[in-house]
Amino acid sequence: MAAINDDGVPKGRSDRGLVVSFGEMLIDFVPTVSGVSLADAPGFLKAPGGAPANVAIAVSRLGGNAAFVGKLGDDEFGHMLAGILRKNDVATDGVTYDKGARTALAFVTLRADGEREFMFYRNPSADMLLTPEELNLELIRSAKVFHYGSISLIVDPCRSAHLKAMEEAKNAGAMLSYDPNLRLPLWPSAEEAREQIMSIWDKADVIKVSDNELEFLTGSDTIDDATAMSLWHPHLKLLLVTLGDHGCRYYTKHAIWVKLQNFKGSVDAFRVKTIDTTGAGDAFVGALLNRIVDDHSIIEDEVRLREVLKFANACGAITTTKKGAIPALPTEAEALELINSRS
Repeated sequence: MAAINDDGVPKGRSDRGLVVSFGEMLIDFVPTVSGVSLADAPGFLKAPGGAPANVAIAVSRLGGNAAFVGKLGDDEFGHMLAGILRKNDVATDGVTYDKGARTALAFVTLRADGEREFMFYRNPSADMLLTPEELNLELIRSAKVFHYGSISLIVDPCRSAHLKAMEEAKNAGAMLSYDPNLRLPLWPSAEEAREQIMSIWDKADVIKVSDNELEFLTGSDTIDDATAMSLWHPHLKLLLVTLGDHGCRYYTKHAIWVKLQNFKGSVDAFRVKTIDTTGAGDAFVGALLNRIVDDHSIIEDEVRLREVLKFANACGAITTTKKGAIPALPTEAEALELINSRS
């Protein structure tokens, strides 16, 4: 594990392009048994989480260079989470603390099928109070990939900070990566969620949506190429639809504009014993970004892209075999072991 400087920056990975992940980090409380309601759960496992933070740690655990930008409460949970970032070699010089608001909490129920339901405690939480003035612009401008979700769009001042960070990263030449990570209980309404998620849609170079998010954003209950392509925008380079235990589908700019109709397709999932799906999509995204951060041309080469997505699927699958997101995120060796065992 790489050493960390006093200012929260990992040593020894400066040769890798930097992935900066922006948004929320929180504590997930996961029931110790699956298939029960929150009220019936006999106990909970405390697990660090928050999709953007998960992605940053996923990148770092795979050997990449990652930083996290966000706001935590100036409380025991907030400092614990910052410590977890540093322990996982994620730069924390983009992390600020709020003395008046607590670190966000989420209680996550695990159904018998491993899928989740959420109850959030953030009224407001510290992550919602990040202001544009608190952004570490030097860090953001140094990103080769800037990754974000949609939860930071729900309210100001965090929404304004999100838009500012995204603009600064784009102007500095970063590739923008967007995973909406829909959490409807946090939004005032489904209509507001859809409107705000789509408000920044045409800025991203890479977008990943789940099958459920595809249905929500398009209003269609059909998961097919036509439905996915209804989300395409002219500046997009890669659209990914994750399908759980059915793998993922990919659509590239070349499939649209160069008429290489075969440059879209699917990559199968790896079958594993699923315990908890929390963080699987984040592991997938982290694996993808870690592989393309220093070679964006992979997106234009279907053979190499399929290999990267196979690796990303393996990382996502491994993450479902343990409870909680961050503890389950795999190393490169673990992902390659799974791939080799099925080849």
